[in-house]
Amino acid sequence: MPTQKSIQRCNWCGTDPIYVDYHDREWGVPLFDDQRLFEFLTLEGAQAGLSWITILKRRGGYIEAFSNFSAEKIARFNQKKIQSLLQNPNIIRNRLKIESTIKNAKAFLKIQDEFGSFSNYQWQFVEGRPIQNHWKSMNQLPATSKVSDLLSKDLKKRGFSFVGSTIIYAHMQAVGMVNDHLTNCFRHREVERLFCER
Repeated sequence: MPTQKSIQRCNWCGTDPIYVDYHDREWGVPLFDDQRLFEFLTLEGAQAGLSWITILKRRGGYIEAFSNFSAEKIARFNQKKIQSLLQNPNIIRNRLKIESTIKNAKAFLKIQDEFGSFSNYQWQFVEGRPIQNHWKSMNQLPATSKVSDLLSKDLKKRGFSFVGSTIIYAHMQAVGMVNDHLTNCFRHREVERLFCER
């Protein structure tokens, strides 16, 4: 492991310890656990119009408020629960986003029933293997891709909301469906190796 001073990272994570830790430990790591996939899908939707660091700082609040991202529990949230969430300062108090999370939980459960797991469904869009990109600078990173377009369209057809192609591409980056660490970032090779060793 290189020393802190010599480490090169994707410069989007800046120096905030929460952001740096997220970049170093989570971003781009191939993820196959359904509950965690639903967590990232929910958080990416919550981020719409906001910065990712804003969501990361509220992540603990989301975990508590949304039953550790159990789709089964969230799908049963009622109007009383929605009103309670709208008063919760530890999450983004946006009615559309809260209602979307409940709607998405119900659609998520249907996909699990159809495909055996949400992971099976989602990863089929990249044939079960992360796309390994080799970007050298931030301005090369795309906001969407053909895969995110397809996945977004299919999710919408299945009843999901807050799943536009830009949100879905960010989701794909987060859960390792695509490796978008820059080539000079110390995590690029590490993340690439993670799937090979799986």
